[in-house]
Amino acid sequence: MTALTLSTAGAATLRADALVVGVAKGAGSKSGDLVLAPGAEAVDKAFDGKLATVLETLGASGAEGEVTKLPAPSGLKAPVVIAVGLGTVPDKDDAYDAETLRRAAGSAARALAGSKKAGFALPVASVEDAGAVAEGALLGAYAFTAYQGGENSLAPKGAKNKGPKLPLAEVALLGTKPRDKAFKAAAERAIAIVEEINRARDLINTPPNDLYPESFAAVAAAAGKEHGIKVQVLDEKALVKGGFGGLLGVGQGSTHGPRLVKLAYTHPKAEKTLALVGKGITYDSGGISLKPAGHNETMKCDMSGAAAVFAAVVAAARLGLRVNVTGWLALAENMPSGNATRPGDVLRMYSGKTVEVLNTDAEGRLVLADALTRASEENPDAIVDVATLTGAMVLALGNRTFGIMANDDAFRTSIHEIAEEVGEASWPMPLPADLRKGMESPTADIANMGERMGGGLVAGLFLQEFVGEGIAWAHLDIAGPAFHEGAPYGYTPKGGTGSAVRTLVGLAERTAAGDLG
Repeated sequence: MTALTLSTAGAATLRADALVVGVAKGAGSKSGDLVLAPGAEAVDKAFDGKLATVLETLGASGAEGEVTKLPAPSGLKAPVVIAVGLGTVPDKDDAYDAETLRRAAGSAARALAGSKKAGFALPVASVEDAGAVAEGALLGAYAFTAYQGGENSLAPKGAKNKGPKLPLAEVALLGTKPRDKAFKAAAERAIAIVEEINRARDLINTPPNDLYPESFAAVAAAAGKEHGIKVQVLDEKALVKGGFGGLLGVGQGSTHGPRLVKLAYTHPKAEKTLALVGKGITYDSGGISLKPAGHNETMKCDMSGAAAVFAAVVAAARLGLRVNVTGWLALAENMPSGNATRPGDVLRMYSGKTVEVLNTDAEGRLVLADALTRASEENPDAIVDVATLTGAMVLALGNRTFGIMANDDAFRTSIHEIAEEVGEASWPMPLPADLRKGMESPTADIANMGERMGGGLVAGLFLQEFVGEGIAWAHLDIAGPAFHEGAPYGYTPKGGTGSAVRTLVGLAERTAAGDLG
């Protein structure tokens, strides 16, 4: 991953490929003017105080995420200056919010792909600002290149495909205090969290012929060994013996059998335990209820919830958080075959409840149900499940916002607050009791489908049935933001995003600090 350093050098003397500064739109009496953000003073001096004028001449407006490149004058060691937009200047010039800084740093880092080193002279009035810039730059400097850059069979004999540009190799954070423990801790936190987010992104982007339940479980086991996390993998035989009918029912149509993976990070002084449950459908064809053409191409991303849970547990271990965090990865591949579950089949779940499967494409709730029941047996203080669960949630909230449902309003509010703090767009959603009636079955205890309208809420109500009594539980439906199909923006790449990892880590941090009740 891209290296991060807290540099003692000044912007004028730093030897790098480029310098990054912030610019903003003026407010009030200066409305329409271009305003240089704090951190750009030395660069502006090298331009004889005319940097804003030069940028305006080049068409820069200061809009969020806008990137303007220009050659540096002789007074700077770096040959290129990159001005990145911060939006409208705040009331106090140094009071840019953390998410604005993250996105600006991410935009600049993406623009610097192929470079070896860049100095980031963005506003860092506090330790929190420094952490935000570090996170944004490292998240923006991401590329999934594992399957690119080899021999090009269409090129003339002997020619090679050079492949995509590699990400920016080093981020030098200027304006910080490298010897200050708080700044060091902020940098180390950013590195740990972003490395795990990028691990999740890599898993999401890996094609399903290489990532399937068994191989995902192997990745988790290797990471557990590296970071002191206990890992238990239940294979098909163990799942049959344990009666995990949801996982087995979804996975029985594939040649790649299902797995339930438990990752347990424990701290000797922990007073609270969190259980995180992730939907891990490594490929979702819809099963016998086959998805229509045009809906299958990105279904390798249907394990994004499990990737987020995996990344969050490892991040908690790396940060040494004073809380026990257990992750449950419910892994299966949903395929149509002569062995596949049929619409109308009844599955006996791990909880003992029976479920009539009306639609095999509503499979995520089935594997999550088994994992939620198993997680509840350990009586954690709270359970959070994460899943790319419903298209209905995308219709409700769009592609960039995930929904939060819970059996406890205060817990739901806390998670929403944490998500907003870390820069992940989310919205609290209800669990209307009247929608439960639509899942009544004449054959089984419950059906896996209910009313079409409010489908995301129906899915949440289904999951709630499998949560242990008295346990605070929340459900994050990340179907929208988990996989980005459009052009990259800010620190968000095309493809897997690592959505919800920062929220889960934030939840673990707040729990460790005793701030969650």
